[in-house]
Amino acid sequence: MGISRVFDISKRSLATYQKAIDITSHNIANAANANYTRQRARISTEVPEKSAQFVWGTGVKIDGIDRVRDRLVEAQIISNAQSYSNYNKQSVVLGQIEQLFSEPSELGIGNLMTKFFNSWSELSVTPNSPALRNNVIFSAQNLADKVRNVNNDLNTIRADVFSEFKEKTDEVNTLLSEINEFNRQIFSFKSTNQSPNDLLDQRDVLVNDLSKLVNIKVHYDQNNMATISIGGVFAVDQSFTNSFDMQVINNKLTLVASNNPNPIELNGGELYALSDTYSNKITSYQSKLDLIMNKLVESTNTIHQSGYDLNKSTGIKFFEGYSSGELVINGDILSDPAMIAASSDGNVGNGQLARSIADIANTNLLNGQTLTENYASLISNIGNQKLTNEKLAEANQMVLENLEQQRASISSVSIDEEMTEIIKYQRSFDASAKLIQIANQMLEQIVGLI
Repeated sequence: MGISRVFDISKRSLATYQKAIDITSHNIANAANANYTRQRARISTEVPEKSAQFVWGTGVKIDGIDRVRDRLVEAQIISNAQSYSNYNKQSVVLGQIEQLFSEPSELGIGNLMTKFFNSWSELSVTPNSPALRNNVIFSAQNLADKVRNVNNDLNTIRADVFSEFKEKTDEVNTLLSEINEFNRQIFSFKSTNQSPNDLLDQRDVLVNDLSKLVNIKVHYDQNNMATISIGGVFAVDQSFTNSFDMQVINNKLTLVASNNPNPIELNGGELYALSDTYSNKITSYQSKLDLIMNKLVESTNTIHQSGYDLNKSTGIKFFEGYSSGELVINGDILSDPAMIAASSDGNVGNGQLARSIADIANTNLLNGQTLTENYASLISNIGNQKLTNEKLAEANQMVLENLEQQRASISSVSIDEEMTEIIKYQRSFDASAKLIQIANQMLEQIVGLI
């Protein structure tokens, strides 16, 4: 009975340390896998037996296989990933917007607006000059072309943002379905008392990818099932997956859940960046540009209609108007530059009206500033918002990198540490094997005595 107990304990010990060696070998094999979390065998004393009023030890066992990780660090990574993705995406889109304005340059609206007013100043000196009249039309056409191109480019970027939002929404739904499937697989392993650690690692990758797209909250229950909400709205758990769609509500691009028509409160991730750019920033930039151009048209036409052209006609508009991003010059003036009103009294040598239009450049017409100052303020606002988002993205990236390093120091595989574990388990395995050999020799001696 005593020798059989030795055999039992030794056999159990051999199996335990063989499994521990397998786990350590698995760690070493995944040393280069950035998404792998190192595992540790939880070794404990086997349940003892009570016999003849004595408690007899029965050896060793593996209680479970633990993933070495810090939940607090993981939660901070998810939170900072949302912020970084938001700021980084906004800085990228704002960079595209900044480039299309071509400021500061000869081709920018600011410079072209200045040239437009300067052409009127030159005309005021020689108001009956055909060349100078054509120069006014030419400078106006250049300004109109640039304004139209900027508005078209802004609409193109807005349409691209809309399309990307749709693609990211589909990606969110795909990730949620995959997380739900991993939840199901993990639960099936848990129900059989197995450790689905590799599945947990793969699910964590999906959760991290989701956090880059949208603001989420993650809760893990006692069975390691992940329950995720997006903007406070349930998204996925073990048994159910919610689906999301994009909608434009009150000119705001947002997400809605399939079971809830109310817009989701986005405040992080790439989807929030796209929503904010589409709904607020681009709309604001276009509105400010429209305000400047409308004021330009209004102030120019008001003065121009009060003057006389070379035919002594009056009441002529220089611009037909500004609508849908189009600055339209009077077609009659394009056909006949003589219809440009430069005189204030009908005298062809009088250029006072042209001088008055030129003076618009120095008149505070909007927000207590000139039109060029208002435009400069718009460009400065775009540049400052881009720079702010770049700085915030850099700051969050630094925090994120530090958190990743902390996670790596806790969860990544150290070859030296694993080799030490291998040696430790191997020695325990060898000792168990030696114990079986000794027990076998004792049994042979007993048999020999019979």
